[in-house]
Amino acid sequence: MHKGTNLPKVGSFNRAVVLESIQVGDGISRVQIAERTGLTAQTVSVIVRRLLEEGLVVEDGHQSSSGGKPRTILRVDPAAGYAIGIHFDPVEITYVLADLAGRPVVKLHRKVRQAVPDAVVRTMARTARRLLRDAGIPDSKVLGLGLAAPGPLDAKGVIVNPPRLPGWDRVPIREQVESLIGFPVTVDNDATAAAIGERWAGLARSTPGFVYLYLGTGIGGGMFLDNQIYRGRSLNAAELGHITVVPDGPECYCGNRGCVEALCCPSAIVAAARERLALGAASSLSPHRLTHARVCAAAAAGDPLARSVIDEAAARLADAAVSIVNMLDIDLLVLGGPALREVGEVYRAAISEAVAGRVLARRLHAVRVEVSPIAADAAAIGAASLVFHATYAPRIDALVREA
Repeated sequence: MHKGTNLPKVGSFNRAVVLESIQVGDGISRVQIAERTGLTAQTVSVIVRRLLEEGLVVEDGHQSSSGGKPRTILRVDPAAGYAIGIHFDPVEITYVLADLAGRPVVKLHRKVRQAVPDAVVRTMARTARRLLRDAGIPDSKVLGLGLAAPGPLDAKGVIVNPPRLPGWDRVPIREQVESLIGFPVTVDNDATAAAIGERWAGLARSTPGFVYLYLGTGIGGGMFLDNQIYRGRSLNAAELGHITVVPDGPECYCGNRGCVEALCCPSAIVAAARERLALGAASSLSPHRLTHARVCAAAAAGDPLARSVIDEAAARLADAAVSIVNMLDIDLLVLGGPALREVGEVYRAAISEAVAGRVLARRLHAVRVEVSPIAADAAAIGAASLVFHATYAPRIDALVREA
């Protein structure tokens, strides 16, 4: 969690720090806020009073104290604002309407029938509007729309030559959606969005440094370093799927060989299962109806072929995870994404064992490896959290501008 500063000209940063401490604490007193942020009691009281007046925060009961009157508990009011989150995957679009606490009020999944830019954008805007109407949320309560889209993306929200979406090069998706929906639109890649969602409302709310390893149609990542999201020079950092784990492995579309994505993405897992079936390996799987979901379900049910394929993918991911932890010296590695359905624990166990036994700093501190509780819808919930994060999270660049 961030620390505040009692220097002048940093009011909005301190306001964000206090709001963050209330959101993370989910039941915290003014005294505790001052202790955790380093702000004076007077500064905290002034900021809290304004947050109460704005309706962002509510007083919710009391807690006993060691002497003196009971302390009033503060919480973020979930109904103070809402955001729409959209995750655009090449095969499926997921929609979420989330409250200010990051909890989904409504979720909706729709298959992509025609991956043509104009058709997809219009479908997104139309469905988002229907989501609000059905939930009875007025426009005045909507802070914006967050969109998790395939990368690479530039700073203006333009999709640039996405490898799994032919015909989408240089599509200004942020601008197009914003012109149709009528709300501010924030765009990021799916893995970064998932990381922000985990930071706003998930396992990483109070963790200064963590990495989110996202397994969807492809494999990506998002990272928080010293309490700040790290996006890199071109806003495309943490492409963890393109860490090489088998130098003489299969070619990847990025130009390298043996990338994690080339070996562990859903299509690679299906290909590996099909190859072993063709060699005569015993399995309940049929080569004619083979999908990633079926391989994962069979692995969870104990099918030896399916389990061997998933175990091998988990081992490759674990190799990459060791490199990630050695490089960044983080506290937490979160696994999420729809490709984890039914086999999340297999991946978690393999990666946890690897970082516990092979990371250089393992005797100095332990690294937690967890599966996100919202793994399947992480990018959509994260997309909604993009809006909350952009609106309310403490940002060092804002502090520099004000100081």
